[in-house]
Amino acid sequence: MRISLKVDVDTLRGTLEGVPRLVSLFKKHEVNACFLFSLGPDNTGRALKRIFRPGFLQKVMRTSVTSNYGLKTLMYGVLIPGPHIGTKAGHIMRQTRDQGFEVGIHTYDHIRWQDYVARKDADWTRHEMDKAWQAYESVFEESPRTWGSAGWQINPYALEVQDAWGLNYASDARGTHPFLPRMGGHDFSTPQLPGTLPTLDELIGCDDITVANVHEVLLDQSQATDYPETGHVFTLHAELEGMAYLHVMDQLLTTWKQRGYLIGSTYELYQTLDVDSLPRHDLFLGEIAGRSGTLALQGKAV
Repeated sequence: MRISLKVDVDTLRGTLEGVPRLVSLFKKHEVNACFLFSLGPDNTGRALKRIFRPGFLQKVMRTSVTSNYGLKTLMYGVLIPGPHIGTKAGHIMRQTRDQGFEVGIHTYDHIRWQDYVARKDADWTRHEMDKAWQAYESVFEESPRTWGSAGWQINPYALEVQDAWGLNYASDARGTHPFLPRMGGHDFSTPQLPGTLPTLDELIGCDDITVANVHEVLLDQSQATDYPETGHVFTLHAELEGMAYLHVMDQLLTTWKQRGYLIGSTYELYQTLDVDSLPRHDLFLGEIAGRSGTLALQGKAV
């Protein structure tokens, strides 16, 4: 059984504090992971306008957003100018790569992408992606090979850009197994490696799930009898598992290893795939339990 780890890094604080802690934890357990970085301004405070979105306020209350992200981060882009993450934390990103971990693009401006891309046109989408590409090259002095969209938000124009860039794979959706996407009536060639397990912030506070027992819920779900042949892709966040929930991630890794799971990066999963034989599935926007708003979901085979 394979567990592929994908770390979404949303904020400056998550990059400076959460990423090094996760790197140390992964090295302790001798496992690999993919780190997807937000490379432009940290405008996290602008997320507060989502307060009127159904389910958002409940999520904020369930997962202690203020304590996990920090008051200063929640003022970025509103009361404090959003700091440029790639400029201020590029050294952390390079250190992560240089220690053997896969790196890729999460987004340029996390809030801007997550809140708008689903309804934007080709020009807007390409402009945002080009900024992310340029920022990535500025930090790493090399071209990116993977992309995982902020908030699992995507549109057909972004998939078109991914194909033009020739990425190895992307991880923009939630689903059950790797696939080739169809969206907006068009077929695309960049494989999607969707997240298959719920995230901590989707579970904590629901159905009597607490920080103390959330790892047990994830362990149960990861070993369910209907798990995909390619295993699971688990998305964690530098701001959560890399900080207040670091001990939860430690518990998960310890138990997964005790049970004989093969733990690694999403690139290691990609290397096992015969891309030409992957099934094609629709990619659509829908809802999942524990998360407010819509996100990209793997649909039926076509």
